[in-house]
Amino acid sequence: MFTYIWEYFIKEEFSSEFVKAYGPGGDWVKLFSKSDGYIKTELQQDVSNPLRYITIDYWKSKDARDSFRNQFAKEFEELDKRCEQFTEKEMFIGDFESYGSNK
Repeated sequence: MFTYIWEYFIKEEFSSEFVKAYGPGGDWVKLFSKSDGYIKTELQQDVSNPLRYITIDYWKSKDARDSFRNQFAKEFEELDKRCEQFTEKEMFIGDFESYGSNK
């Protein structure tokens, strides 16, 4: 499994719009769901700073994510541009591959 992680510091006045776009069933999930390689997205809020969030996007592989990004580049860019207004700052944390299991 492969994950793609971002950190966001949002504008307080756009908190509900941000959660709607990035949360379960949101605009990003709808777009990612067009790919067979997409698994799920988690939106997590910092307990000590309610304006700080991370997203963790789960994919079957890095190739699946990259293929999606190539195939849906225009839609991705349009949605990204529309969502920019919700954040003060966003930072790409990184691409991660699953290492073992906690069984």
